[in-house]
Amino acid sequence: MDNIINKLDKQNLPCHVAIIMDGNGRWAKSLGKSRSFGHKNGVNSVREVTEASAELGIKYLTLYAFSTENWNRPIFEINTLMSLLVSSINKEIKTLIKNNIRLLTIGNTESLPKKVQKELLKAIEITSKHTGLTLVLALSYSSRWEIINAINKLNQDIKNEIVTNDIITEELFSKYLTTHDIPDPDLLIRTSGEYRISNFLLWQIAYSELYFTKKLWPDFNRNDFYEAIFDLQNRERRFGQTSEQIRNK
Repeated sequence: MDNIINKLDKQNLPCHVAIIMDGNGRWAKSLGKSRSFGHKNGVNSVREVTEASAELGIKYLTLYAFSTENWNRPIFEINTLMSLLVSSINKEIKTLIKNNIRLLTIGNTESLPKKVQKELLKAIEITSKHTGLTLVLALSYSSRWEIINAINKLNQDIKNEIVTNDIITEELFSKYLTTHDIPDPDLLIRTSGEYRISNFLLWQIAYSELYFTKKLWPDFNRNDFYEAIFDLQNRERRFGQTSEQIRNK
């Protein structure tokens, strides 16, 4: 499907694509290598998908890089992931600048090592004026954490009389999420053949289209990304309405 990009409707691209990057460990194990080897090779897929998104003109790409549950993994693997994150930011900053990509993060980033926080803040500041793709890294993130965090902040603002609404609306609540300035995903992709959401953007994907592929993340390339978008473009998104209502708009 090398020519799949030519089949894409450039006037009907998703505004926001989110990806659960799964399968690094299994990919490495299949080659008789350590899980760390898989994580390091997964960076290549991040680069391919990010560049492909920027070239297509997609506005937002969110990558599930490290969940709050991942803190329960072996300490060696966590240290490897944190070290890889720092080195990847340093290595890829030129690519971000070259492609006019803005970097953002969502999640409990205060729980990350200080060195990681420092490098992230530096990259976010350097790219803050960029107007192309916004690359969002979900780090130390889980949707349940985000929702509870939002409730606590909203509750505090109500106590302080900053918020005086008698009724909490979806719009008001959304402002307290870490994604408050980011549109909901049009498309959620998960690699590795697993069919679950794994505590990722549960509020935001209420009407997102889901795409699952058996490809392990290090094998996922830009053509696979194009295929997911092509599949989306051939679906009918109804948002609770009927097909007739959509066609008659």
